[in-house]
Amino acid sequence: MSIPWGFVALSFVLCLAVTAPGLKRVYYFVSLCYAGAIAAQALLIWLVHYDTASGFTLLMLVLLILYGARLGGFLLRRASYPPYAQVLASVEQRTSGMTDRQKLMIWGGVSVLYTLLALPAWLAATAQARDASMLSVPLGVLVMLAGLVIETVADWQKSSFKAAQPTQFCDIGLYRVVRFPNYFGEMVFWLGVWIAGISVYGSVAAWLLTTLALLYMVVLMVGAARSLELKQDERYGEQPRYQEFVRTVPVLVPKLPVYSLRNINIPIR
Repeated sequence: MSIPWGFVALSFVLCLAVTAPGLKRVYYFVSLCYAGAIAAQALLIWLVHYDTASGFTLLMLVLLILYGARLGGFLLRRASYPPYAQVLASVEQRTSGMTDRQKLMIWGGVSVLYTLLALPAWLAATAQARDASMLSVPLGVLVMLAGLVIETVADWQKSSFKAAQPTQFCDIGLYRVVRFPNYFGEMVFWLGVWIAGISVYGSVAAWLLTTLALLYMVVLMVGAARSLELKQDERYGEQPRYQEFVRTVPVLVPKLPVYSLRNINIPIR
């Protein structure tokens, strides 16, 4: 199936509009604006295909909206915590020296990425409108649901733990299985979105663009996990319990015997 370029262009314009607040505060580009762009695109796809979107395709769009709403709500709640407010202030200080040109480049780059992340949903909804086969959509939706549940539970467990023990590292629940289950859940969710579109990737461009977006997200999650690992090493590295935790719990993927990302260089920011 060919890519519906007109709708994709409309999606890109929508992403530009939703992510524009990042020009004021750069970290919004990859936080609140990210959540808003994903939810807004899913809503746009549903509006365009209101008469035909149903079943697993409709559920796919609902999960994308829930993903954006959940992430946005979580980020807003986290920003209200005094300790994290200090983190945001530090981030804002570090990015205050960015030039307008740099901000514009980031604005365009994240808008392209968020547009491509939603491309499988556009293709699935378009295929359903044309009565085309969509065998991969149910499996993709199930994987998306699994990723969303993992992220939600992980964020809830860590927030509850930190509220009670703000100076300790979280090692309860899913964090006993993998050290960064929220990032793992993020990768699973976007893998599900990509899988959902497999049966409707009817062109080289569709395969290439959707796969590049997925791989970029994986690299971003690896980089985020590495950054957090370095911060935790600095805070808790001298604790024997933390050393045992790092030695025995996989860093990003359950059961995969990779216990550190410290020596991996991630050039993408």
